[in-house]
Amino acid sequence: MSAKLARELGLIHNHPLIGAGLPVWLPAGAAVRSAIEDYVRGLERRAGYQQVYSPPIGKRELYELSGHWQHFAEDMFPLMDDEVLRPSLCPHHALVFAARGRSYRELPVRIGEIGQMFRAERSGVVGGLNRVRCITLNDAHLFCAPEQLDAEVGSVLDLIGECYDKLGISGYRYRLSLRGPGAKYVDGDGMWARAEGILRAALVERGCEFEELPGEAAFYGPKIDIQVPDAAGREWTLSTIQLDFHKPERFGLEYTDSDGSRRRPVMIHRSLVGSMERLLGLLLDQHDGALPAWCAPVQVAVLPIGDAPVDAFVAAARAAGLRIEVHADGALGARVARARDGRVPYVAVIGAREAAAGTVALRSRGASEPSVLPVCAAVSLIGDHAV
Repeated sequence: MSAKLARELGLIHNHPLIGAGLPVWLPAGAAVRSAIEDYVRGLERRAGYQQVYSPPIGKRELYELSGHWQHFAEDMFPLMDDEVLRPSLCPHHALVFAARGRSYRELPVRIGEIGQMFRAERSGVVGGLNRVRCITLNDAHLFCAPEQLDAEVGSVLDLIGECYDKLGISGYRYRLSLRGPGAKYVDGDGMWARAEGILRAALVERGCEFEELPGEAAFYGPKIDIQVPDAAGREWTLSTIQLDFHKPERFGLEYTDSDGSRRRPVMIHRSLVGSMERLLGLLLDQHDGALPAWCAPVQVAVLPIGDAPVDAFVAAARAAGLRIEVHADGALGARVARARDGRVPYVAVIGAREAAAGTVALRSRGASEPSVLPVCAAVSLIGDHAV
């Protein structure tokens, strides 16, 4: 359903000349994505994260060092000379941490990025927005002392809850993904037991009901997965928290402790809202396309009656940072219906009487009757729901 809605609302475009699982974000979709990315980056900054940019490609040696080549090669795209499209951002962030010496006073170091990664998904499983080959991930990696793990995992869980409230995501559940049998996982029984215990305790402390599922861990460590349903009731992993004692060892990551000794940090992989592609698909499903006003592609449709001037309202709305469109062609009823079908949160009708009085007839999505408000009051009302 989400793929159909994305096409109908003009958010995403797919073309065979680009390839399956490689959606193009059209202007309306880009507006949604930009609003969400701005919100997430702001939330992370306030939580002490530092933002970086890293290239979506790296040498094979980098992924041999991280363990992806040994454990994940079948899901990676083929080599280009000695380089490969990255399947994950974590090796790059490990190198960011290692770019200079670190002191215990800096910890935890929280490195965030909204970056691209690539998965060589088989053509039979690529579909819609939930399984794509070019993934734009809200990713972050936290490097902390072992004694900081409990607080950091709990903080991430709280941030995920805050994001879900803001986005209006409901019906989700928690899964504790554990190691299973087989050679898929790195060695270290003590490491696995310790990491699983920390994640389990964080969920229990917050009263989160959860299912334990062996065999669903990452190859380097256990994780908390937040499962979100789509319109058909199928569950998708959106957000995740993963503990990793393995990569800091592989990359030789260290910090100087208070006594001058060299210690190994622990790495937490986390995503607050998952990939932008899957997030958009699940939001469209959960809201039937009627996205929250703050991230809707168009926040207000302006419908002039006849030749009534709308410049004052348009200027005030744009000055307030609102995303607006003026729909002037066609019968008023048809334009109202078009805005309704486009799930626009607000419709502002301006006729000669409203223009002369400096007012607008403002109708919110789902309301039966409009309210006549001064221009400034209307812009303020929309803005209160658009932040």
